[in-house]
Amino acid sequence: MHCPFCQHTDTRVIDSRVAEDGSTIRRRRECENCGERFNTFETVEIKLPAVVKSDGRREAFDERKLRVGVERALHHRPVAADALDNVVRSVVHQLRQSNEREVVSRQIGEWVMHELKRLDQVAYVRFASVYRRFEDVQAFREEIERLERDLPALEGLQLPLLGEVMAATPGKKR
Repeated sequence: MHCPFCQHTDTRVIDSRVAEDGSTIRRRRECENCGERFNTFETVEIKLPAVVKSDGRREAFDERKLRVGVERALHHRPVAADALDNVVRSVVHQLRQSNEREVVSRQIGEWVMHELKRLDQVAYVRFASVYRRFEDVQAFREEIERLERDLPALEGLQLPLLGEVMAATPGKKR
């Protein structure tokens, strides 16, 4: 590793530690020439499949785009940041597990909708409305009816509605 201060070609590792997220190693280094110290971070790089868009274009998978889409769906919803991270992590994990060189964007959208359906029904409908390009109120109605049919399978996974929380909490006024 070259020293970022004097460009000397030899540095030594003083200390190595696993970073907070557990997927990165932080190394404290010292330059043999000038004695300056600096940190480096080492992470595993796994090449994710390319994404094939609906118009046939191919682009590299961008986790940031995935996160932004999920954040939009969850905007103003009572969902913890950890839950959002788990959705993104789950979709990326499924992408890695696909063992494909290319994955159609439609499949990624289906994975996201599956995770959101389990997490928050409103976020699910929001995401589905954009993803499936709902054209009218009838498309919303059909999706909500489909969601209601799936409700028994989703019980216990959803956050309670505000009214249910108030009713279940003795002494709270509505």
